[in-house]
Amino acid sequence: MSINQPICESAPAKINLALHVTGQRADGYHLLDSLVTFADFGDQVILKPSRDLTLRITGPEAEGLLADDDNLVLKAAHALLKTAPGPVAGADIELRKYLPIASGIGGGSADAAAALRGLARLWDLPAEVLKELPQIALQLGADVPMCVFGKPAHVSGIGEQIAPAALPELNMVLINNRARVSTPAVFEALENRRNGAMDPLEGQNGEIDWTQYLCRQRNDLESAAISLEPGISDCLTALRQQADCTLARMSGSGATCFGVFSSREAADAAHRSLSQHHQDWWIVRTQTPAGR
Repeated sequence: MSINQPICESAPAKINLALHVTGQRADGYHLLDSLVTFADFGDQVILKPSRDLTLRITGPEAEGLLADDDNLVLKAAHALLKTAPGPVAGADIELRKYLPIASGIGGGSADAAAALRGLARLWDLPAEVLKELPQIALQLGADVPMCVFGKPAHVSGIGEQIAPAALPELNMVLINNRARVSTPAVFEALENRRNGAMDPLEGQNGEIDWTQYLCRQRNDLESAAISLEPGISDCLTALRQQADCTLARMSGSGATCFGVFSSREAADAAHRSLSQHHQDWWIVRTQTPAGR
């Protein structure tokens, strides 16, 4: 093992700016057309050299999350071990949770992706293994490959088709009313599984007006999630009532919602107002990176 110092990998929140459900495969996986970006806020995965492979979970959102073999971080570690050439030592892994559980912003998937990246560095894995990370990630879940990519992206298929998206920086507020929504239950409640794809990103004249473009898209899971957790509507309403909110939408399968604001100052003001009026909600001010 050539790495002797702890490695810290960020696991930023994944935000589905748009999520269209366009079909369903025979194996049950849904086909998606989605525009994804990442917050500058998320969990952290800290890895240290060790003879054994262990996981402990800390942080303000750790309650209810078990450090057992069903945890995606350990699943990622075991999957990577299978591809490592020759004997590989273990790792002491600490997962610091700052993202709510089952909240539609890819917390578990982001954690698994961070574990894959960090363990590859810790174990000094060769280039041929690094090339397999997207395939390993897909075995763990449809959202994990895009979290391994970790940049603004146009995602299609079941989540494995990933292309960079030239998104601008976005000033956002993320809110969650502390409801946990089951992704399988949301898909089960979905009335239409064959919806239209997003408006094409290519072939448009001039630069895209992203505000107008995003407002024309949708999240096909939003109505289904609200039918299971009506409080999501309260989150959307609270965001839309804030000054200079250009878009409010649910992310992923919920229940986290995001508001896009016209400026950093507007997002800051909205964060202060929402935090004052909804002290029991999870509320974060964030800025997403520009894509290329």
